[in-house]
Amino acid sequence: MKVEERINKIIEEDGSAYFILLDPEENIIDIAEQVYSYVDAFLVGGSIGISNLDEKVKELRKFKKPIILFPGNVDGLTRYADAVLYMSLMNSLNPYWIVTAPTLGALKILEYKLEPIPTAYLCIEPAKKTSVGFVGDIKEIPRDKPKIAALYCLSAKFFGMRWAYLEAGSGAEKPVSDEMIKLCKKLSGINLIVGGGIKKPEIAYNKVLAGADVIVTGNILEKDTNLAEKFYDSIKKAGREKWK
Repeated sequence: MKVEERINKIIEEDGSAYFILLDPEENIIDIAEQVYSYVDAFLVGGSIGISNLDEKVKELRKFKKPIILFPGNVDGLTRYADAVLYMSLMNSLNPYWIVTAPTLGALKILEYKLEPIPTAYLCIEPAKKTSVGFVGDIKEIPRDKPKIAALYCLSAKFFGMRWAYLEAGSGAEKPVSDEMIKLCKKLSGINLIVGGGIKKPEIAYNKVLAGADVIVTGNILEKDTNLAEKFYDSIKKAGREKWK
């Protein structure tokens, strides 16, 4: 089964999915060892530089979970992953991040036989204060302007993308608002990944009820891997309630 089909099946059965973002510059194998039982897929990537990506992702395969690349640039690709979020940073001011970077990576994706998952990447306030905002040269979508994000999601759907990633930024002070998630889902119907600033399981729970299909956490688990089980349980509980 292809990765996207597998994730869609999890969402269909559980109402939601949980991805853990692993930064290759951290000791991701140790982290994965402690959290893999509570994850539907690993996202692997970072905004600033990557080294030894092949070796680290190859070692991740022993956990038998889908490995999806979350590339910060063309150096974020490896043949040892299963799939890649083929992203356009739609609200960047720099066309490199909108279309050039994914275009430059396209041939490698084909050569490595990675499964591309077409994704609109949208940076929401306060993302401009985080690494992705600095590197991606973004025109930040205001947190209190959900209609703007919803229009981007609708546009992404019309372009043929099947996923939108609403990103508040790694370690963000505040996550994407429930109101924004609800409107994005209502207007576009696109599959929604939500990440950044989700520091407590109850926050993840509310994001799923608002309409998020996938929740992503990263930095918080580098500090306390024991939270993975609590996040997983909250996300799945919300998913079940969403389908009632």
